[in-house]
Amino acid sequence: MMSYERSLIDFKTIEQRILSLTPYLKDIKISLQNGVIFAKMYPDFEALQRVNIINIKEELRWYAIELYNLEAKEEAKIRGFEIIHPAFELSSAFVQEDAIYQKLLSFLHERSDATIEFTSHLELDLGLDSIDYVELFIFVAESFGVVVDEKNFASMMRLNELYAYIKTHHERVQNAGKSLVEVLQEPIAEKLRYSPFIMSLYKITLLPLFKLYFRLEITGVENIPKRSCIFAPSHQSMLDGFLVESSLPWKILTNTFFLAYKNVFGTKLLKPVSENGQTILIDANENLKHTMQYVALPLQEKKNLVIFPEGARTRDRKLLEFRPFFAMLAKIYNVPVVPVMIDGSFEALGSGKIFPLPRKIKVHYLQPIYPKGLRVEEIVENTKEAVAHELRTKGVFAQ
Repeated sequence: MMSYERSLIDFKTIEQRILSLTPYLKDIKISLQNGVIFAKMYPDFEALQRVNIINIKEELRWYAIELYNLEAKEEAKIRGFEIIHPAFELSSAFVQEDAIYQKLLSFLHERSDATIEFTSHLELDLGLDSIDYVELFIFVAESFGVVVDEKNFASMMRLNELYAYIKTHHERVQNAGKSLVEVLQEPIAEKLRYSPFIMSLYKITLLPLFKLYFRLEITGVENIPKRSCIFAPSHQSMLDGFLVESSLPWKILTNTFFLAYKNVFGTKLLKPVSENGQTILIDANENLKHTMQYVALPLQEKKNLVIFPEGARTRDRKLLEFRPFFAMLAKIYNVPVVPVMIDGSFEALGSGKIFPLPRKIKVHYLQPIYPKGLRVEEIVENTKEAVAHELRTKGVFAQ
């Protein structure tokens, strides 16, 4: 039945709808691949460059594909996509022996298992992410004396473009001095803004409301360490941050900061909440180095930090990929990660819903994961599996 319904879907209409949702696509082609609807996207790289967007895949995923999926019928949702970019014919033969190029290659080989070509796109071909970009900026500044930031980096996201820029502007060629760990520990002008009275007020207001309306069930608080830690909750809806806020014990809550995206919690509606709710607002495309230093402040001050590892709300109840930043911070500052299972908030206020429904919600704090002896990748894997296992035991399909 599903395949028959899909045979009636107008792919051209889907293409036109997605193109109307974003200014950053030149074209899109929809087809069936392995029985599911698949999209090939052709970005407008010049438009992306003009607004300094460097996380291209995330931009097009959430503000093109997923915006469309929110309004599409189940049988017409897009289940996979790839981003297509033009091939370049330039040769790298003349730079193969160049010391700058060799150092760049060495840096990239440490962070990507992909085959590296002279014209490889750093994100789309090599899979670099925000953390890799910050490390790249530090590496380039330390090794070559060249300052690269998001604004000029948006115009050099291919290896050959980055190499040409460094070759033109370099002051030296040497081994990098500072690591990301050292950079995170550098002092910055911002200070943490504590709001213990407001945080307590939120809890006094939200906890009885949630218990009455959502029949909120809170378990596992005995698993929270009596020391600085990172809370890593699953992310099902816009309620989740408030659920964690209302479910944490008083003393822990007033010493806890929440990580949130500026494009959501920096809006007129939610900005007053974030400014007075011990929230650290970030922009994934703006001043990444400074952002990471700011996010690390709570851990430097021996406080707690709430990071949603998925980075976005699930659109279909399945866990998304867990991003490694929380695990990197845990490793650097030797703080435990507390996985948090949130179950039921998807039914209460899933994607596309405006008003929450009175559905039962559970918040369960799991056994902490201590970083000693673990690699960053293992911390990520163990955290995701802990949440997924708990969801599976509750009869929820997690992955």
